[in-house]
Amino acid sequence: MAKTDFFVGEALLGEGENVAHIDLMIGSRMGPVGNAFANALSQLSKGHTPLLACIRPNLLTKPQTIIIPKVTLQNMDDTNKIFGPAQMAVAKGIADALEEGIIPIEKVDEWVICASVFIHPKAEDYRKIYHYNYAATKLAIRRALKSYPPLKKLFYDKDRARHAIGKMRVSRLWRPPYLQIALDHPSLPYHQKLLKKLSASFSDRIILEAGTPLIKKEGISIIKNIRELAPEAFIVADLKTLDVGKLEVDFAFDATADGVVVSGLASNKTINKFILEAQRVGIYGIIDMMEVLDPIAKLTGLKEIPDVVILHKGIDTEVTGESDTTRARWGLIAKIKELYEDKKFVSGKDRVLVAVAGGITDKTAVAALEKGADILIVGRYIASAKDPERAVRNILNVIPGLSDIDLKRIHSDDDDIKDIKKIV
Repeated sequence: MAKTDFFVGEALLGEGENVAHIDLMIGSRMGPVGNAFANALSQLSKGHTPLLACIRPNLLTKPQTIIIPKVTLQNMDDTNKIFGPAQMAVAKGIADALEEGIIPIEKVDEWVICASVFIHPKAEDYRKIYHYNYAATKLAIRRALKSYPPLKKLFYDKDRARHAIGKMRVSRLWRPPYLQIALDHPSLPYHQKLLKKLSASFSDRIILEAGTPLIKKEGISIIKNIRELAPEAFIVADLKTLDVGKLEVDFAFDATADGVVVSGLASNKTINKFILEAQRVGIYGIIDMMEVLDPIAKLTGLKEIPDVVILHKGIDTEVTGESDTTRARWGLIAKIKELYEDKKFVSGKDRVLVAVAGGITDKTAVAALEKGADILIVGRYIASAKDPERAVRNILNVIPGLSDIDLKRIHSDDDDIKDIKKIV
């Protein structure tokens, strides 16, 4: 069977109600793109009538292209936008891409293009509709034929970007070290007041934890209350699960938690089910090794790999200052990382992060970071401070390489920005 070409590209450009969003496929007439082209042209759908891309009536562009409206056409105003400036823009963009050599001239009669075009029902400026769709079409073609984005960019940007239309960012733990603020006080009003004080200090390096006492007092729905105060925060539900691991992961997931904690004292069977369910629903499965005598042996006995391991000294067993036992415990950080050295992600990042908890202050934080800690879990040093905002900054100031990311990055930071400027 002859090899068939198949490329996919996407581009979003413009602003407001005149924004353009193009999804397209480019490929061989005798392959899947050709099949999609024929099916779209022969199987009409009410409100989404496909049309051939014409520069003007009776002048098709090449490679031959079919346009499919993404938004249901409700009236003639909607129809005119697609059959007018949008059609012209897509057709002209493709013809120019051919002339400029972006599309190989030898493929002009071998390839076809399927382009899905978004036109907002309230778009009114025909010049902008043309302007943005022309630019988006050419950019989508460039990206398709370059297999854009490269994996390096994908891995770098996937947890940094805020979606232009979704207007939200879902946090992941992609750039340790982090400060995790433990909200343990069993009172929602207490933490509402605390989080309002800290709102100006929120950083992409801060994790919020709904502590075990708080969850026991207020219920798992406390996660939703915290989410209202910090919509884009990474929130951990510290359940310290000992049994029915799958069920408790689902409770945390339904409450919008990003991570959930199982006790290392639970049976291996429970922990394995817990981690499997966390992976299934896409949240972090975290093991708290408080009171576990041999964390390495515990981890070695598990079938599943956790996302985070916590080396935790409990409040009731804490002593004033930095104890020798705490230092010895932190010595396990390197051993845990070594245990999963061959399990790193394709990007080279650690699959398993190590957190430390128990009496962490700005002074002890330095020692923990030197040992390789990825997450500093801090409770009373912040929550009970007279100036909690300053306490947060004291911790953040010892985290190496701290600089908050631009949460508003959309297309302007893409590495094909030169293409955008050239087109527009």
